[in-house]
Amino acid sequence: MNLSTRRTFDATFKLQVVQMIRDQGVSVGQVCRDMNLVDSAVRRWLAQYAAEQSGGPGIGKPLTAEQQRIRQLEVENRRLREDNDLLKKAFGLLCPGTEVIYRMIDQWQEKAELTQLCRVLEVSRSGFYAARRRWHATPAICATGVHLQAAFAASGGNYGSRRLCAALRTQGLTLGRHRVRRLMKHHGLRARWKRKFTATTNSAHALPVADNVLDRQFQPAAVDRAWAADITYIRTRSGWLYLAAVIDLFSRKIVGWAMAPSMPAELVCAALQMAIAARQPQPGLLMHSDRGSQYASEAHRSLLAEHGLVASMSRKGNCWDNAVMERFFLNLKMERVWQRNYANHAEAVNDITDYLVNFYNPIRLHSTLGYRSPNDYEKAAAA
Repeated sequence: MNLSTRRTFDATFKLQVVQMIRDQGVSVGQVCRDMNLVDSAVRRWLAQYAAEQSGGPGIGKPLTAEQQRIRQLEVENRRLREDNDLLKKAFGLLCPGTEVIYRMIDQWQEKAELTQLCRVLEVSRSGFYAARRRWHATPAICATGVHLQAAFAASGGNYGSRRLCAALRTQGLTLGRHRVRRLMKHHGLRARWKRKFTATTNSAHALPVADNVLDRQFQPAAVDRAWAADITYIRTRSGWLYLAAVIDLFSRKIVGWAMAPSMPAELVCAALQMAIAARQPQPGLLMHSDRGSQYASEAHRSLLAEHGLVASMSRKGNCWDNAVMERFFLNLKMERVWQRNYANHAEAVNDITDYLVNFYNPIRLHSTLGYRSPNDYEKAAAA
């Protein structure tokens, strides 16, 4: 190399050399050997580039005043982006709920535009407006909640969202089911249901059984056309209590019942006699039951024949043939029995009678009846 000849390099060449070292990871020595450059010159270019990035004079010609201003603005903009990213990360770590963010926006509306606040906090304006409507609607929701809690308490804490909708509708309040569910969750209202089962039917006998005449036709055209009967058990601290009941399939009304600490044939006959005395059915009424020995007994068959009632029995081992009675007993236990701890038989008898007389027949809303009570459904049918 001729030392008397001085090489000159433009700014573009210097930047390419610097970027090769900084971005591609090539060493200074390797670049100097490959491109026949002086080590001190290359290192000076690197220092000038670093100074340029920090706002000082750059590689090549001195910066003009306008270029210096642009470089300064770029540095400030980069710092602002870094600060903004830091704040966003810290804000994310706090994990505030959207409701908290909406409240913050509401307080800062006088200091900044709503559009800007929503953009910076990464929420939608429509969501903010919806939240503000909810805040203003709070008194109405509270008033509705009072009616909801009253209806829930009147049901004994048993109604779910569907029946509560129907109950509130009778009071002139039309609420959607999803809103009722939200209000129930807000007020901590939850129907107290649980399931327990045991067998009370003994079909292993040699007594005569009737055919399944009903054939799951659970919706007769009028009252006292078809009844269903069954037996269930009630736990008390003094031992088991057995309940025999008769239901009118048209209105789902319990028309007869009897309770005793055992379940002989006389128990189901007492329930049927109560139904006959209260309803005075015409001959030909269909009386459906399971194949239990009580319903196949001579006493029960004689009582049916005496009043001209037609016997019908479920098929062996098929609980669905008497599904209406099974459902009634499940409702009774979920809504009353399993919420009590009866000390003795008398206490259970009084409480179950109260459920039938004062709640189930006159008040309880049935989905099958269009969310009307059995009594109201019969009155509407008779009108």
